[in-house]
Amino acid sequence: MPELPEVETTRRGIATIMPGHVLERFVVYEPRMRWPIPVDLPARISGRKVLSCERRGKYLLINFDHGTQIIHLGMSGSLRRAPPDEPRRKHDHAEWIFGHARFLLHDPRRFGAVLWHDAADGAIAAHPLLAVLGVEPFDEQFTAEFLHGRLKGKTLAIKQALLAGHIVVGVGNIYASEALFRARINPRTPAGTVSLARCKALAAAIRQTLGEALDSGGSTLRDYVNATGQPGAYFDMHAAVYEKAGKPCIVCATPIRRIVQGQRASYFCPKCQRR
Repeated sequence: MPELPEVETTRRGIATIMPGHVLERFVVYEPRMRWPIPVDLPARISGRKVLSCERRGKYLLINFDHGTQIIHLGMSGSLRRAPPDEPRRKHDHAEWIFGHARFLLHDPRRFGAVLWHDAADGAIAAHPLLAVLGVEPFDEQFTAEFLHGRLKGKTLAIKQALLAGHIVVGVGNIYASEALFRARINPRTPAGTVSLARCKALAAAIRQTLGEALDSGGSTLRDYVNATGQPGAYFDMHAAVYEKAGKPCIVCATPIRRIVQGQRASYFCPKCQRR
């Protein structure tokens, strides 16, 4: 699934091209996504100027003066710039056509979404999909004290608490395993027992892990392409524990273990990350 680094990389790509330009046409080829694309959306935004391109969690936000288009890339989607004469590929479900560029939403599984939030309905932050999200990992609010306070009293495993996205967004399965390894926290540790000192290490590890993924054009998908249609650098090349089961820990040489938590694979070093 595209995670925060992929979505942010895509946002940075479209933010250099879309804002300040009129969207000549928005075309829907397949409306059957995770939620149906509103039938009136092409009429709502075609001929309107894009003001800015933002991101909240894993959602791309294309802002117009009368509302915001909300895009989610689903399990394996991408939003890429395509040459004017490039034929539309199978699984290209929507197209943004500008005078100087065109973009195609590619989503083989159709688990993504293209929705609309009208300005008359209030601030975009109040949209039901966004209102439940935690803080951004690079926000000043995301401190050790904040993390420790939000974990207090929680009995679920720390990795599950991170994946839920209600405390901090963007810490997907790969990045959670990597950040917990850097912070030397076992993924099965009850969230409410993580001390303030360990929260300080964890918050720093989350920012460092996601920052490195962003710097590499990071991707958790081998077939991911960014907004320019170029493949990202697969993050596995930087991973210390993810998908390294049985291989020696880079710190102590103990074989990395793999367990399943909530139907998701977790990787850790049983020596460096003792419970």
